[in-house]
Amino acid sequence: MRVLHFFKTYLPDSVGGIEQVIYQLCESGAREGIQGQVLTLSTDPHPAVIKIGHHEVHRARLDWQLASTGFSTSVFKQFREMAAEADVVNYHFPWPFMDLVHFASGLKKPTVVTYHSDIVRQRHLLRLYRPLMNRFLASADRIVTASPNYLHTSEVLQNFRDKTRVIPYGLDKSGYPQPEPERLARWRQLLGERFFLFVGVMRYYKGLHILLDALKDVDYPVVIVGAGPLEAELHAQAKTLGLRNLHFLGRLGDEDKVALLQLSYAIVFPSHLRSEAFGISLLEGAMYGKPMISSEIGTGTSYINIDGETGLVVPPSHPQAFREAMRTLWTNPQLAAEMGQRAEARYRQLFTADDMGRKWTALYEELLAEKALSYA
Repeated sequence: MRVLHFFKTYLPDSVGGIEQVIYQLCESGAREGIQGQVLTLSTDPHPAVIKIGHHEVHRARLDWQLASTGFSTSVFKQFREMAAEADVVNYHFPWPFMDLVHFASGLKKPTVVTYHSDIVRQRHLLRLYRPLMNRFLASADRIVTASPNYLHTSEVLQNFRDKTRVIPYGLDKSGYPQPEPERLARWRQLLGERFFLFVGVMRYYKGLHILLDALKDVDYPVVIVGAGPLEAELHAQAKTLGLRNLHFLGRLGDEDKVALLQLSYAIVFPSHLRSEAFGISLLEGAMYGKPMISSEIGTGTSYINIDGETGLVVPPSHPQAFREAMRTLWTNPQLAAEMGQRAEARYRQLFTADDMGRKWTALYEELLAEKALSYA
């Protein structure tokens, strides 16, 4: 079976949650006998085809961007040719230009939309886009979201409940590097034996300003891994608050990131807006057996982190509640350890890449069987 994945950005040009999900879909699908290909846009599409893991990535030239939406004139022809060879086309939403490509191609293949997130920030443009969006989603054979929480709270998905399925994102722990003892010892010497850890891009919805406010007048050690558009602003906030035990480490390689995940005491994940539809780095914390602190925003974060079981869930945009949750874990090591054990058990039960691959394979096969019957 051949599956074509279509999204505006992908590895190695862009590293984010959706890119990680597409990667895991392709790699877990390969173990199920699925030949995955990714079509994406790139500012420098040379070479035009590269191999990542067990799948090919085809790159069309990114011509311009508007409101985080990439456009390409060459991708129309490329998409038609690749879709003609595919058995199933898997779109990754949201990307309004993708809807135009879909309708312009006159596609007759089975289609699935992986619904990663509502459109949260571009509300004015959403009013213009909504008719096209609804037509696009209505045209899909299936829509897949990553948690029952998101299905229940998304106004858009309520209109398509009959065709929407829930398949949680999954991670393959064996694909993560194992840091050598010297690297672990170096980080332990630099950061100490216990610290809270955040990993992610410094974007508006990540709520890092809330985390910094929560640290005012306390001295819990916190490590922040990642960079992004709010980096300078967050450094300035930390300086204004006089935070003494906060470590901004910037972007790190995978071995260093895994080392910090292994060494960390707990994961802090203050995302406060629905743009955080799931939380891959939160799931990585669960995968490494860490208790978590997150906010209740009606998305997959509260499907990964169950309040009182795998960690603590607090109201969004509430620094005092976040600080209190940190205090609870910091002063109760036994509780933190037990929550971490339950977090890892939940990962193994619900969020492995193999389980995701099996469920997606069954969905693709179901679609192909339906199409075969309709043509009979």
